[in-house]
Amino acid sequence: MRLAEIFYSIQGEGLLAGTPSVFVRVSGCNLRCRWCDTEYASWYPEGKSWGAQEIVAEVVRYPARHVVITGGEPFLFRDLGELCAALHETGRHITIETAGTIYREVVCDLLSLSPKLSNSTPWQRDAGRWAHRHEQLRLQPAVLRQFLQHYPEYQLKFVIEEPSDLTEVQQLLSELPAVPKERVLLMPQGVTPEELRERSRWLVEACKELGYRYCPRLHIELFGNRRGV
Repeated sequence: MRLAEIFYSIQGEGLLAGTPSVFVRVSGCNLRCRWCDTEYASWYPEGKSWGAQEIVAEVVRYPARHVVITGGEPFLFRDLGELCAALHETGRHITIETAGTIYREVVCDLLSLSPKLSNSTPWQRDAGRWAHRHEQLRLQPAVLRQFLQHYPEYQLKFVIEEPSDLTEVQQLLSELPAVPKERVLLMPQGVTPEELRERSRWLVEACKELGYRYCPRLHIELFGNRRGV
């Protein structure tokens, strides 16, 4: 697997926010979100190839039970199953963060699905070179249904930029098996504490009205938008 980085921090998002975790970030993605904050793993993938046992040897150096496999897009890699099985043997709790466009069955304790809404499509970037491919791939309801059927421990996390995005969230949920509202997480789009605060004011009210969870971005609030945190 090609990796951009391995680092030790706290989980900044989702149901396990605040949990000390080792992050294994794969490099490579089939999408190109216009607001991506890890372009070194998507738009401009970098890093070197690691074997599963090399990754495990690095992970176990840190005093954390939780491991987060993120990206990029982890499910692009056929070796993901081998890595998850090896981490499972060490007793680690495994979270996988994915856009939910490619399905594989692997060992996973928490599947973090983050389907991409239309606010992610890079129509204005690079003369729209990636936009049409991104638009075709970003939502795969049939794949999401497979994930929900086979991974009982999951969260559905949506990046919200404008109030109109909430209509898209509800439309997608109507195409999926019933999802408990406490597993639907709405996260403000932003790469600065100021952006997050501005959007969080109305997004929290939307969560209260709809019954969904508000999802913070603790790593941005605590450390800023930089690598290795």
